Amino acid sequence: MTGLESDAMKAEFDTVAAWTEQTVRALGPEYAMPAGCRGSGSEGALRWLADRLRLEPGDRVLDDGAGVGGPAGWLAAEWGVRPVCAEPMAGAALASARLFGLPSVVTVAQDLPFADSSFDAAWCLGVLCTTSDKLPALRELRRVLTDGGRLGLLVFVAEAPLPPPLPEGNHFPSATEMRSLLADAGFVLTDSATADLSDSPPEWSERADEVDAEIERRHGDDPRWAEAQEQSGRVGRLLSDGALVPWLAVAVAG
Repeated sequence: MTGLESDAMKAEFDTVAAWTEQTVRALGPEYAMPAGCRGSGSEGALRWLADRLRLEPGDRVLDDGAGVGGPAGWLAAEWGVRPVCAEPMAGAALASARLFGLPSVVTVAQDLPFADSSFDAAWCLGVLCTTSDKLPALRELRRVLTDGGRLGLLVFVAEAPLPPPLPEGNHFPSATEMRSLLADAGFVLTDSATADLSDSPPEWSERADEVDAEIERRHGDDPRWAEAQEQSGRVGRLLSDGALVPWLAVAVAG
């Protein structure tokens, strides 16, 4: 995530992230990937992006807003790349290091602590709709990518005003706005599609549900759990109703 703009988002992406890490460690390593990828795209969406990023073994890849590190861990296992996680929430950043052994830094997307041209590729999954400062975040991604480096995005876009109740702190762009922002940040859009977020292997959903059930058993009386569930539930309802659309895109640093 970028710098989070509501207490509800902090509960979801920091507190629950730390609980997720603790619960996965208790249940077993086979739960890490499904739980770590929940909310960051399906297996099919991750593969669509990874294919178009044209990754090679050993590539330096930034996961900007990495959460607990599931997608970055998946990239390392499937593609043999060297991911680095950037994440503003300390609980989530610590989880990515503990669950997947990934280098992780606590930072906001608008001020990445990396030198120019540090990465061959990057992706940003469900991140840009959590901040109002989208252009600075995209410009930072352009800065840390090599010339010709590729950026993968999953963005929840809205083409019309959204019906309430809305999730707190989110700023959902349109696809048209995203195309303009990418161009302004120095990227050339090469491919885009609508994601199917229901195409993960059944065991992913089953294990992620088990993790959620165990977190609820342990922390269900904590108001931050209810707050996080309400926040994610509002996003889920908007996606189910078609008011929000999961938009995948790949762009090249010009």
